[in-house]
Amino acid sequence: MDGWSGQVKIELFGVNSKRYVWRKPGTAHHLPNTIPTVKHGGGSIMLWGCFSAAGTGRLVAIEGKMNAVKYRDILEENLFQSALDLRLGRRFTFQQDNDPK
Repeated sequence: MDGWSGQVKIELFGVNSKRYVWRKPGTAHHLPNTIPTVKHGGGSIMLWGCFSAAGTGRLVAIEGKMNAVKYRDILEENLFQSALDLRLGRRFTFQQDNDPK
């Protein structure tokens, strides 16, 4: 059975990009034409998770910056336990996204 894993960064408030809107002249400050913002950033969280046809494995919050050592630690502590929890046995193919870490 095949299984996959990966990391994702989730913005905790909105998106980290510019937005453009079209509105009629003189309506810029009308409530339906405004987009809420957070000054000084809203923060984000980095997660690692895995899944297979048998279901989802563990979901792990990543503290600090991801590097090769941290990635190996996450795999060591969570990948095989997830395979056991999903009853994959020892015969499964792990596929990752070729991230250089």
